[in-house]
Amino acid sequence: MNLEEYYKHYLTLHQNKWCRRLHFFGQLVTLFLLCVMIGYKVSITAYLILPFIVYPFAWSGHFLFEKNKPAAFNDPIKAKICDWMMFRDMLLGKL
Repeated sequence: MNLEEYYKHYLTLHQNKWCRRLHFFGQLVTLFLLCVMIGYKVSITAYLILPFIVYPFAWSGHFLFEKNKPAAFNDPIKAKICDWMMFRDMLLGKL
């Protein structure tokens, strides 16, 4: 499955608006922390942890609202890419 096909599948796992909003908020927190970290000397460990900041927000959306299993459990790389694609589409008003 190529990335475009996977993204279509990914969106079927994110139909609930609150689940999508939690993903979006988690990505905003990630971006905010990245901006803060750039301004300060932080360890490389902090940068390695940064991509995982979204998961408590995103997974709570799946467990509380979607009632399904997060895509990251099956294909974490494509799921991470699609999470940013969904973030972009939400910013642009496509979702």
